[in-house]
This record gives sequence, structure tokens and C-alpha cells, in this order.
Amino acid sequence: MTPEKIVTLSNVNIYQEDNSLVLSDIDFTMEKGEFLYLIGQTGSGKSSLLKTLFGDLPLSSGSGHVAGFDFPLQRKNIPPLRRKLGMIFQDFQLLNDRTVYENLLFVLKATGWKDKQAMRNRISEVLMKVGVEFASGKKPHQISGGEQQRVAIARSLLNEPLLLIADEPTGNLDPETGTGIMETFMKINQYGTAIILATHNMQWIEKFPAHTIHCKNGRLNDSRKTSVLKS
Repeated sequence: MTPEKIVTLSNVNIYQEDNSLVLSDIDFTMEKGEFLYLIGQTGSGKSSLLKTLFGDLPLSSGSGHVAGFDFPLQRKNIPPLRRKLGMIFQDFQLLNDRTVYENLLFVLKATGWKDKQAMRNRISEVLMKVGVEFASGKKPHQISGGEQQRVAIARSLLNEPLLLIADEPTGNLDPETGTGIMETFMKINQYGTAIILATHNMQWIEKFPAHTIHCKNGRLNDSRKTSVLKS
């Protein structure tokens, strides 16, 4: 049985927000339920690639398919695409004037949830899954950085995404806390959620081995293949 592809990019060029070319001639696939690391130096194109997959940056050359949506992505398809994806950032991006519960409730309402009991149940489920159910009534500044990142992960899980996109999610955390976050990602992946995680920390790759994609010299090097893509 042929594995289902959750991401397919063909003859793609990736541009930064200033329209400068950062990655070229990309042919790339990712299977449903797969875990991938994305590595590379600052400015190598990691974040731009992730933003393209999430619909933050337009795909202006080549073609693709992400979580059931064709790329180049039509503007009307950006919200439904994002309901199938989860995005996790280095700086958490929580609303500091709201409780953890209210942060998650805001996302559910914004993505079309209506049933109050269903929303309460879903928030409880995702907070328990990442181990921060105790933080529901607290504001972000009242919990630790690691706990805030767990809340951010819980937020990304609300709509049962097919793919989690994590951009340096442990970058602001100490090693022990970062290890706990990585263990959480591995647990989520075991449940069947695909994850692509950008990191500078090679220790994670050694401790939690998985396929690795390397952004270098304007190309995408894929450890799953025997040669550099489009070299």
C-alpha cells in the first residue's frame, strides 16, 4: 500500500519576505504521520519554507499539495488549510491578557466551534495531553516558559491537525525543559500526527533520532535520499 503524502512540493523556489530567493529547485514529499527535522544555519531558508507550508508566504513558482490543498494556495483556502495544520513558535505567541483557557477558547471560536460544552471538553483534553491541565485558569506570565510552550502545543492540537509545524520550539528553553518538550512532540507523533520541526540543536537529533532535512547553499538535502535534491 502506497503511503499517503501529506506534503508534496515540485520544482519549488522559496522566497523570503523581502522577495529574495533563499531555496531553489525543491522536490520534497512528507508522508502522513512522519516526523522530520529541518536544520540549517540562520538565514538558510528554514523559517521561509515553514511559512510557505503554513500559507504565510505565497508559493510563486512550482507547485505543491499540503494537507489536501493545492499550492499555489488560493486566499480563500488559507483558513481551512490552517485548520488542518498546527503552528508552534519559539516565542509561544500567547495572549498575555487572557488565561490559558481563554487563549484556547479564542482559537476554537475563531475556527468555527459553537458548542460550549464541546469546547470545554476539547480544551481539557489537549491540556491534559501535554500535562498542563493545572494551568487552565492562569495567565501566561503566571507559568514557566516550558509550561507556556506546552500550552502553545496544546493550542496547536485543538483542531486535530494532520501536520504540526514547529519553528525552533525549544530555542528559549533550558536543556531539561527542552527535553520535556521534545518528549511531548514524540508522544504526539506516536499518536499519528505528522511533525516537521526546525531546530539548531543537534543534541535533539541524537537523542530523538528521525529523518533530517538540511537547508544549505540554497538547496534542500534530504537524509531519506541518496543524493542532494536537484543538485
